Amino acid sequence: MRTANASTNAVLQVPAAWRRWAAFGLLGAGALAVAGRAFDLQVVQRDFLTHEGDKRHVRTVDLPGFRGAIRDRRGEPLALSAPVDSIWAVPSDLLDAPQYLDAVARLLGNKPSELRSSLQQREDRQFVYLRRQIDPDQANRILALKAPGVFSQREYRRYYPAGEVAAHVVGFCDIDGKGQEGIESAQDAALRGLAGSRRVIRDRTGRVVEDTNDYKPAQPGKDVNLTIDLHLQYIAYRELKAAVEAHGAKGGMIVVADPRSGEILALASQPGYNPNRPDDRDSDGLRDRAVTDAFEPGSTIKPLLIAQAFELGKWRPDSRVDTGPGWFKVGTLTVHDIHPNGNIDLAQLLSKSSNVGAAKVGLSLGAQAVWAGYQKFGVGEPVAAGLPGEAGSVLRPYSQWGDIATATASYGYGVSVSALHLVRSYCALADDGLMPSLSIVRNATHIPPQRVVSAQTASDVRQLLEGVVAPDGTALRAAIPGYRVAGKTGTVRKAAGGAYAHNEYISVFIGMVPADHPRLVGMVMIDDPRGTDYYGGLVAAPVFSNVMREGLRLLRVPPDVPAPASAPQSVALATGAHP
Repeated sequence: MRTANASTNAVLQVPAAWRRWAAFGLLGAGALAVAGRAFDLQVVQRDFLTHEGDKRHVRTVDLPGFRGAIRDRRGEPLALSAPVDSIWAVPSDLLDAPQYLDAVARLLGNKPSELRSSLQQREDRQFVYLRRQIDPDQANRILALKAPGVFSQREYRRYYPAGEVAAHVVGFCDIDGKGQEGIESAQDAALRGLAGSRRVIRDRTGRVVEDTNDYKPAQPGKDVNLTIDLHLQYIAYRELKAAVEAHGAKGGMIVVADPRSGEILALASQPGYNPNRPDDRDSDGLRDRAVTDAFEPGSTIKPLLIAQAFELGKWRPDSRVDTGPGWFKVGTLTVHDIHPNGNIDLAQLLSKSSNVGAAKVGLSLGAQAVWAGYQKFGVGEPVAAGLPGEAGSVLRPYSQWGDIATATASYGYGVSVSALHLVRSYCALADDGLMPSLSIVRNATHIPPQRVVSAQTASDVRQLLEGVVAPDGTALRAAIPGYRVAGKTGTVRKAAGGAYAHNEYISVFIGMVPADHPRLVGMVMIDDPRGTDYYGGLVAAPVFSNVMREGLRLLRVPPDVPAPASAPQSVALATGAHP
């Protein structure tokens, strides 16, 4: 019995002290570890954990700035922004609710299988656009489904009320609202303003559950007002397009400017495009030929040569030049006229567009003087009218010229200009020798007009150019009843493969009206017209007449001569002139 009791007492004996303390030690160490980890997470790593939590729950929502409008000189809208919605989704959330896929796809105009495949390919993302920039009503119909993970975002889409009429001037934006062409590109920083933002807390499905106090409002962009007159722009575009189509030409361009201010009132190119239709923006139609293309000016440069001859005092308006039998040898070069003109004065040199006469005038001045004369009129210098992609002009140093280069430069070959260069030069002749800086944006900072020739020289050249639009000149079809018109034709052979093509021409007319105190300068170029009518006086001059007549009406410029009883419509080649 005692033996059993002893065994029971041994079992119930209290454990040794070291065991008790070991247990307490383990529990204490665990408590310290938990407390240390809590301290580390809540104090030491608090910023890191807060940042990690914010990445999952706090989002910065961009607030796009409302893009400014583009308007013409009278306030007519050329580019406007309208609110639209974009539909986006969290792919995994929508895939987890397959019963909504068919309805969402149908409202988006997609096949359910295509939508499902697209979402599966992007399942690891938290943001995927389903459709950009749709009508808010359509967006509301999609949101009314209450499909998990499907949301909308407010954006703005650009609209162009004038369509293709002003496309090359205005340009267009991409889907994210960044300017790509024209004024949209050149003035992008001013138009788009500054984006804003707000920080929000979203739940796991992406819905905003709380706004924070971190809010930065968007600043709207500024409106940009152009010098373009939309009424005149429409006439210019219509007449240019009709001429290009009528003559089967590759393209064309037109520029109309106020010679006193240098403001561009109309500018159009063909082929064109509709900026409201992204699928219509092909590479050929996008090119604004009036700005980006350089070409040899041909006979349209002759008035600048004559102006320099007057300035140097070596020639006078009544001076005469012997053009002989209609050809002239300069080294290995033979300069030709269409028909022999014999001994002619400078008015006839321009009205008959004699290359022989121009070559002889240029050679009498010398290479340096011809070069300096062109340079004074801005040839070889940038125009900087405010449009992107402006072509430069080419005027090689006179030290590289010989007699042949001097002769050819005198009638417009071996030199290249853009339409803007040529218009700026003629503005100097129109405004009594003061050459303005051209501009397309109203109230832009301008360089003051530069004196390039005397007022008398400019007046003398204008009087000579009136003969070009006379019955025996090369541009009778540029005449405008009731107004004196001064201008010059040019029919330039196109360069191809290092040589001049035999049957490809650029047909040009540039002029000013009224001739005594011009209010408008206009240039028309038709690229490679097909058929027998390819001379500038037959192809480009009628476009000039139609457009400038409307421009004079808009400006309310009174007639300066009585309208003729009748105006013959055929200059043909019976005049023996080279248009």
